[in-house]
Amino acid sequence: MSGTLNKVMLIGHLGDEVKMHYFDGGNCIGRFPLATNETYVNKQTNERISNTEWHNIVVRNKGAEICEKYLSKGDKVYVEGRIKTRKWQDDSGNDRYSTEIHCTDFTFLTTKQESENQQSANQSAQKPVESNKNQINKEKEDPGDLPF
Repeated sequence: MSGTLNKVMLIGHLGDEVKMHYFDGGNCIGRFPLATNETYVNKQTNERISNTEWHNIVVRNKGAEICEKYLSKGDKVYVEGRIKTRKWQDDSGNDRYSTEIHCTDFTFLTTKQESENQQSANQSAQKPVESNKNQINKEKEDPGDLPF
């Protein structure tokens, strides 16, 4: 393959509100942090471990305005874009680097409220199933109460 590819696809939750910066001429940039999670079980301790990775998302112009209007902290979003590293100097004159995801496409997945409602619905739906299993196990243990 002779070409190169710089493409990022992320699904995560907003860590903060979209911060807008407007320029002369009508252009603008929106920035927000996006959290992605990785969960695994440590084989030695059988402990469930969860790691969060933070990504700096940059959206431009009309896309930024749409994100500002409809996204808020905690919302789940799909972001597609490319990695860019920016060099800048801090107050002491030291060179600093920031890695950002320059967004080219996005899809709103769920709001924070919808995610919370889904989780509570999943938990309440699982409880009756567990109690039915317990009832079935009790029936198996006591052969005198068989319905036939």
